[in-house]
Amino acid sequence: MKNTLNVKVLYHFYHSAVKAELKRRGFSKDVSGKINEEHKKIIGRAKEIGKSRLLSSYIMATYFIAMNRSTGKPAEENYEILRDGLCASKLFHKAIGDVEHYLDPKKMPGRLQWSADSHKRRYENDWVVDILPGNGEYDLGYDYHECGAYKLCQDEGCPELTAYMCRMDYVLADIMNMKLVRTGTIAEGAAYCGFRYSRRNDTEHQ
Repeated sequence: MKNTLNVKVLYHFYHSAVKAELKRRGFSKDVSGKINEEHKKIIGRAKEIGKSRLLSSYIMATYFIAMNRSTGKPAEENYEILRDGLCASKLFHKAIGDVEHYLDPKKMPGRLQWSADSHKRRYENDWVVDILPGNGEYDLGYDYHECGAYKLCQDEGCPELTAYMCRMDYVLADIMNMKLVRTGTIAEGAAYCGFRYSRRNDTEHQ
């Protein structure tokens, strides 16, 4: 894929958070350079997904693959580095917003259009999604029938890394103060990834 300005900004976003976490954990400075070089190679091979709404998730996946090839650490530890780096980043918290911003009803028309566009499958590695308006059980639902992160990891010969990206979904929901319920993922062999987001009640607040 082309290393566009948007791709570069998202890369810098993740890399800044991870570099800070690597420093806190006592890694040598050359590790961040190795991640940078490996990431450029992965971007060069990655398939285009256009102006996908989930470009940030796609770049998170390219970045996580680069980490796993650069730090010399197992995937679980790399996941913890990414998770802790993002959780410690004030900029990241500000960028993803909170539950009320995410669940704003004004976003629904755009989400439904996104769903319709995704089913046209213009880009091989993009997500394909159905949007489920809230009901008595949840406030917003997604059924992902195709996952860009999973397809990217397959292309790169590391499908096992997709599961860590799936785990990040819970981290992001927690930062936004939402409850996420999921019954299965494509990475685990399910037919689709079912996301059900809800506002937390008083007993679920940490």
